[in-house]
Amino acid sequence: MQMNATYTSLVAVGDSFTEGMSDRLPDGSYRGWADLLATRMARVEPGFRYANLAVRGKLIGQIVDEQVEVAAAMRADVVTLVGGLNDTLRPKCDMVMVRDRLTEAVEKLAPSCKQLVLMRSPGRQGPVQARFRPRMEELFSYVDELAAQHGAVVVDLYGAPVLGDQRMWDVDRLHLTGEGHRRVAEAVWQALGYEPEDDWRAPLPPAVPLKWVARRTADVRFARQHLLPWIGRRLTGRSSGDGRPAKRAELLPYELDGSGVMDGTGAMDGSGAPS
Repeated sequence: MQMNATYTSLVAVGDSFTEGMSDRLPDGSYRGWADLLATRMARVEPGFRYANLAVRGKLIGQIVDEQVEVAAAMRADVVTLVGGLNDTLRPKCDMVMVRDRLTEAVEKLAPSCKQLVLMRSPGRQGPVQARFRPRMEELFSYVDELAAQHGAVVVDLYGAPVLGDQRMWDVDRLHLTGEGHRRVAEAVWQALGYEPEDDWRAPLPPAVPLKWVARRTADVRFARQHLLPWIGRRLTGRSSGDGRPAKRAELLPYELDGSGVMDGTGAMDGSGAPS
C-alpha cells in the first residue's frame, strides 16, 4: 500500500462492530471507528462521501443478503467488510457456510472498489474468547486467503495485544470502548496508506487489580444487563438488529465545518454529538 494515498469515498459493511457500539455519544447514539475514519478522510479530501450500512447483530448471511449488493452498487473508492464473528459466537456454527458467504461477499465487493479492506477482528482476553478461539482463527484464515486472492488489505486487530486488554472493552464485554474504536480507526487509516498519527498498538499503563468484591459486582451486572438478554435473544431467534435500518444508508457527502467535525448536514455538531 503506497503512502499518502487519497480516496474520495468510503462504504462500511458489517455488524455492531462497524456500526460503532459501544462508542456512545452524549445523546446515546454510537459513533465508532468507521465514523472516525470517515472524518479523517474527509479532512484530506474535499467532497468526500461516506455510507455505513452496518446493523448490529447481523450474521454473515444477512450481511451478504442485505448489504453487499447495495455497497457494490455504490462504486466507492474504499469498502470495509467485517462479518462472520457473530456466527462464530453461536452455539452451533456452520463454518463451511461462513466461508462460502464471506467468499461471495468478497467476490462481489473487490471488483466494485479501488480498495477492499478486511479485518481480523479484536478479541477480549478471557474465558469467552478462549472457548471460541478456534472458530475465530478459522474465520481469520478465510479472511487472509480471500485477501491474498482479491488484493484486499487485512487489518490485523486480533494480533494486537492492546485490543485484547479488558479495559478496551465496554461493560457488555462484546464491544470496544471509545478508545478501542479510536485505535481501530488509526489502524485502518494507516493500512490505507495515510501517514500515521500515533501508535495504535501502544499498550495501556499497568492495570490496578480490582478487589474481589468489585470483580463479582461487575460479573453480576454483566450477567443481568447483557448476558441474560443475549441468551434470551438466541433462544427465541431474535436479534438486536431486527427492524433496525442501516446507520447511514446512502453514499452522501460527509461535510466538515471549520473545526473539523461534522456539520448539521452530515450529523455531527461542534461538540462531536450527532445532530
